[in-house]
Amino acid sequence: MELWTHAFSAPRAILHSAKLAEDGGWDGLSVVDSQNLSGDSFIALAQAANVTSQLKLQTGVTNSITRNAAAVACAIATVQSIARGRAVCGIGRGDSALAHLGRAPAKLAQFERYMRHLQAYLSGDHVPFEEIGDIALEAAPPMSELQLAEAPADSHIGWIADTQKGDRKVPVEVAASGPKVIAIAARTADRVVFTLGASPERLRWGIDLVRAARTEAGLDPDAIQYGAYVNCGCHPNIDTARNLVRGGLTVYTRFGVMHGKTSGPLTESQKDVMHKLRNSYNMTQHTKGDSDQAEVLTPDFIDEYAIVGTPDRVIEQLRAIEAMGIDKLILSGTRSGVDTPTEESRKLIESEVLPHFKTN
Repeated sequence: MELWTHAFSAPRAILHSAKLAEDGGWDGLSVVDSQNLSGDSFIALAQAANVTSQLKLQTGVTNSITRNAAAVACAIATVQSIARGRAVCGIGRGDSALAHLGRAPAKLAQFERYMRHLQAYLSGDHVPFEEIGDIALEAAPPMSELQLAEAPADSHIGWIADTQKGDRKVPVEVAASGPKVIAIAARTADRVVFTLGASPERLRWGIDLVRAARTEAGLDPDAIQYGAYVNCGCHPNIDTARNLVRGGLTVYTRFGVMHGKTSGPLTESQKDVMHKLRNSYNMTQHTKGDSDQAEVLTPDFIDEYAIVGTPDRVIEQLRAIEAMGIDKLILSGTRSGVDTPTEESRKLIESEVLPHFKTN
């Protein structure tokens, strides 16, 4: 199983973060894509590619609104070229990136159409102009107004088609929590990356949804991969471990109740915590461990929804997830240079957890 860490797309700090991640034995580095809160993710990935040689690199995650699908395909394919095949495009419907533009996440139909276009561009295929609905006519009129002698018949990125077809194509992974987005991911992604917490019961529910959606769409239910974003705090003191994940856990927990409804296996006490968190969520305190929403999380909820505890306990929980067929985890709460407990947690994971999951 691949174990990834994450970082903000800080223009200079990303160089240190990437080198530290590779030296620490992580399989990959996922970087934040939220234009009002961090630097540009694709530039950060290109910088990281230039100071590493083995570390895989991905957006964690971009969205279907702030950039046109052709622009995202071009950007991540550029990273793929610089990194010599180590890039991954992580994408979702958008959260903080859209909130800071006064918008909610992308609508389902838009997201599925966008995913088809993104996969087409990255596969070297063509996208009909009439399907591109992301550019409003009041912003840019049709090309026909130019009365060109010759013009493109459709949208196509030729250099990607020439250099990154087949096994060199950038894989696309969708972050998903609700049944409808999980189904879209099942139909359009190379990997579904769940934001359902660390509970094997909830993750199994997500896998079952993927298999059902692919079967219904006439796709091979076995021809897709699984991953998960999981909050992880590794520390001999359980209270410290819980506090390490408290801020990040508010984000993933909110995904499961964003529109006022919960889904999947949950106890009544878990549902109660999730609704309280949603009702108290302050986007200006996004990811903060001392936020109003973080205070809602109970010790029992954290223990059930995250991975917290000693290295042995972390290994045990990771093995349980791995046994389900999930072969990639992005561990939130493992960033470098944040504070002393977080550094202690990261170093414990690197020295006592990661070696148990190395395949070579």
